[in-house]
Amino acid sequence: MGDVFKALADPTRRALLDELQDRDGQTLFELCTRLLHRGVSSSRQAVSQHLDVLEQAGLVRRRREGRYTFHSLDTSPLRAITERWRIDPEEGPCGSP
Repeated sequence: MGDVFKALADPTRRALLDELQDRDGQTLFELCTRLLHRGVSSSRQAVSQHLDVLEQAGLVRRRREGRYTFHSLDTSPLRAITERWRIDPEEGPCGSP
């Protein structure tokens, strides 16, 4: 779970996740282009390294088709976090009704 928090701590990685949320299954080139439109200027190598961190945290999956690699968002690690600290909607802060 620590890898997930580390991955989410970086604004460029959060921007990558936002892009994959908007349009899943993008190549590295597509992601770099879309980041530029958001005002994030990172080299392809830097974006690739960010994607590696996201993949190690389980937030991104890669699928290879021919010479292209497509990146997809996987939200299951985020669900694991929300399940761990689930709040009963009937309870107020600190467990008070």
